[in-house]
Amino acid sequence: MTEITNFDVSEYLDTDEKIADYLTSIIEDNDWDLLLRAIGHIAKAKGMTQIAKTTGLGRESLYKAFNSTTQPKFDTVMRVLAALNISLQLHPNEIVPDKIKAPARIRARKLKPKQASRTVAA
Repeated sequence: MTEITNFDVSEYLDTDEKIADYLTSIIEDNDWDLLLRAIGHIAKAKGMTQIAKTTGLGRESLYKAFNSTTQPKFDTVMRVLAALNISLQLHPNEIVPDKIKAPARIRARKLKPKQASRTVAA
């Protein structure tokens, strides 16, 4: 019988090139949640204890910040990226689309109409 094991991407992120390719492909997909999880995978691959020491953040807090149920602060994300020796470089698009689409997960969300504010009669 074949045994099925859990796939852990952090076991394969052993070179800077693999890490860069991994993050680049996720950024191209325009998925913020997946990007956060990927940063967590990379931090795990590099050693969460060392990342915690470098950033001054708690190891347990880092695990919580980069799981699939939380949204870490931008400052936390940038501190972890700096500890991983990863920089983000932004540049203008060469081709400007007519309309920029939000990621599918945002388009699928149904927004509730704003509730009318209560007014008090004087």
